[in-house]
Amino acid sequence: MSDMRINEIVIKNFKSLYDVSFEPGKLNVFIGANGSGKSSVLEAIGVLSAAMTDRVNTTSLHRKGVRLSTSALYKSKFSSIEKEAKTVDLAVKWSNSSNSYEYTTHLTVPTDDDAWRYSAEKVTCNGEKVYGRSNASSSQMNNKVGYYSISEALSGKEYIEAGKYLADYGIFQPDTLTLRGTVQDPMQITPIGLNGGRLAEAMADLFTIEDDDFKFGSMYMEDVLELIDWAAEFKVSKPKKSILNPGVPSTQQIIEFRDKYLKDSASFTGYDASEGALYVLFMLSVAMHEKAPKMFAIDSFDHALNPRLAKKVTEIFSKIIIEQNKTVFMTTHNPLVLDGLDLANDDIRLFTTDRNKYGHVEVRRVQISNELLDMNQPLSRLWINGLLGGVPELL
Repeated sequence: MSDMRINEIVIKNFKSLYDVSFEPGKLNVFIGANGSGKSSVLEAIGVLSAAMTDRVNTTSLHRKGVRLSTSALYKSKFSSIEKEAKTVDLAVKWSNSSNSYEYTTHLTVPTDDDAWRYSAEKVTCNGEKVYGRSNASSSQMNNKVGYYSISEALSGKEYIEAGKYLADYGIFQPDTLTLRGTVQDPMQITPIGLNGGRLAEAMADLFTIEDDDFKFGSMYMEDVLELIDWAAEFKVSKPKKSILNPGVPSTQQIIEFRDKYLKDSASFTGYDASEGALYVLFMLSVAMHEKAPKMFAIDSFDHALNPRLAKKVTEIFSKIIIEQNKTVFMTTHNPLVLDGLDLANDDIRLFTTDRNKYGHVEVRRVQISNELLDMNQPLSRLWINGLLGGVPELL
């Protein structure tokens, strides 16, 4: 569905997200103090994706990178609220060139097993109900199973494609040891693994030659090498004793680098390479690979990246995501990531997360106003100075 667009996400009664809604673009960056709810937003979207896919339980949430909390912690339990809500309520609105759609669900967190139960589900098209069910429905339905993907009323191409777009969602958290190949990825989903354990395998699919020029995905190799300024070359190969100590655990395929300052014979693997290079290749691969999800999240996008490199990678990553009509949610603590965002482009959106006096998370979109422009400061400086929000209140 090339023209599909996510228009709004609504989250109620999930962890610290008591009543949150926001309108995402294609690339969505969340900033905020530690514990302000950034990761909870990504996880709530994971629960929503699982609900639309099939069912919500330990297995489905684990596959999406959602932290497995105890049942009591999934639902908001604020001391300021006298009557606790019975369900976690989630909704997503999307549209294409012809119609607008909405999926809503009300979920009861697990009690005697790990299965979340559907209290209600509904799908609308242009405001008209296409499908709906609740505990009050006359027909006997399995309340542990989501019916979006199996209802005959939702068997049309537009519903199938939208379901696929949202169902493949996962929260990527690349990890240095996993990227190096010394630790197994706990969730090796296609094509790259949630922690990057299949990076070499994914990269192998992206090497091409076009008009005698080497390319990595949609990028010319020389442009990628500008991001890894010490590298003369990188490729995917098989492990061999000459470049990897036999005592080092390894995947079947490895990334091999050649340093432009060393002799040609002195190649080495990702085990010995700068971790920053691996994170750059991970970000580019998950953005460009045709089998990567159309909608996904990256928690701590800036991890292991030098601030100036993070800025440049953000610029390139944003461009690729928009070109491929993907929807990405990511968190960062690096101010320079913000300087890589073109907020004049409505597809690129910046959000702050803050806790109000009751502890509820509030999500606010940052838009460039004349007042901010008159300050003549980069976004990084505005954030550090507390002018955007999303900062801790420190004495």
